[in-house]
Amino acid sequence: MEELVELKEKLTSQRPDGWDKLPDIPLYMDQVVSYLTRQMVCFEPEDALTSAMINNYIKDGLLSRANGKKYGQEHLAYLTAISALKQVLSVREMRTLVAIGRENGTSEQQYNYFCRFLDQAVTQAADQLDENAEVEQLPGMVLTYALQSYAHGLVCRRLLEIMARKSDRTDLLLGGKKK
Repeated sequence: MEELVELKEKLTSQRPDGWDKLPDIPLYMDQVVSYLTRQMVCFEPEDALTSAMINNYIKDGLLSRANGKKYGQEHLAYLTAISALKQVLSVREMRTLVAIGRENGTSEQQYNYFCRFLDQAVTQAADQLDENAEVEQLPGMVLTYALQSYAHGLVCRRLLEIMARKSDRTDLLLGGKKK
């Protein structure tokens, strides 16, 4: 099926820019939004980040404020990760992950780590995709991917709880209040 061949091609070929390829000059908000649409595999316009979403991530403490209305490499790296993670994690859960990550490495190290794991996950999804499937096989494929997402989400949330407890960051689980 042609659409499945196209999907598999996108999944195998499109990856976000690495840290060394992120723009090294600060960008204004409209430039950031435009850049981010090219960073991730997107099929629908509503999948992309908007300036309002970015402002909300800043207000929620997930992203640092712009430097004089300009966003640098660190902002672009975090926003690239947020673009992917917002599909499966809440802002609170992303904040937990980011906070623990900041305790364990630089923004560049965290971003490279993210890109490596994103590549593995997308490659695995592409490898599992049967581009020769017939239309009547699609419901089973959809169910398989959906249930894998559900199961992985359960594990992901539990691992975040464990990480927060082990790093003595239960404040992250309670929205800023320590037990």
